[in-house]
Amino acid sequence: MLHTLRHSPFQCDFSALLRMLKPGDDLLMLQDGVIAALPATTAFQALQSRGVALFALRDDLEARGFIAQISTEISVVDYNDFVALAVKNPQQMTW
Repeated sequence: MLHTLRHSPFQCDFSALLRMLKPGDDLLMLQDGVIAALPATTAFQALQSRGVALFALRDDLEARGFIAQISTEISVVDYNDFVALAVKNPQQMTW
C-alpha cells in the first residue's frame, strides 16, 4: 500500500498512520508531510521503526529548505517516481 503524508505530522492523525503502516508498505512525504523526513523529529523516529520504504518529494523538500537536512534513509523522488509508486501500489491512503 502507498501512504501519502501531505500534512505535517503534528497536524494530522499521525498515530493512526503509524497503526496502519505494515512492513513492505511505501510512504511518500509531500507538501508539509516532508517535515517527517527530518531526523530530529519524533515523527521520523517512529516511521523509521515501521519497516516501510520512505520517500520524499524533491520539489517540496527544496521549497521548504529541507533538502540538505533530511535523513539518508529517505529516498528523494520526483513526480515521475511518484507516478511509479502509485502504479506499483494500487491501494493508497492519503494522510
